[in-house]
Order: sequence, then C-alpha cells, then structure tokens
Amino acid sequence: MSAIMSDTLYAAATALAGPPAVVTNELDYVLNILAWLVTAAGVCGLLLVGSRMAISLKAGEGDEHLSQFAIVLGACVIGATAGPIVGFVL
Repeated sequence: MSAIMSDTLYAAATALAGPPAVVTNELDYVLNILAWLVTAAGVCGLLLVGSRMAISLKAGEGDEHLSQFAIVLGACVIGATAGPIVGFVL
C-alpha cells in the first residue's frame, strides 16, 4: 500500500515540478536576448552620460552628473538581476 502511495506522490511531484522544456527553452532564449540588450543599453547610457559630462566640463560648466550615473547604474543592476530572478522562479 505504501509503495503505491509513494509512487503516486512521486508522479504528482514530478508532474508539478516545473513547466515543460519547450516553454522554458523559448523563455531562456528571450531572456538571453533581453540580457544582451540590457547590457548594450547600459554601456550606451554610460557612454552618453560620460560624453555629456566631458563636453560640459570642457565648456566650463560644472553640472551635477553623478545622479545621472547613479540612474544608469541602477538600471543596469535591475536589468542584470532580472534574469536570474526569473530563472529562479521558473
């Protein structure tokens, strides 16, 4: 009796363990593309903020660019941690 019960529980646990591989493979592909896009956007954002800072310093203006760097770096951290969090949930 307990062997039948354990087999039933094992079958139920493996059936509910996660989504099928067809779904997760497509999601992994999309997450990889989004991770590359977030990385490229972060690099472009840092380059733009750095170039704006260099141009304003060359012109003699001392604007505050640290907040812009913090916003771009914060967005990079959010984008970088989104993929592993979704991977953990799935």
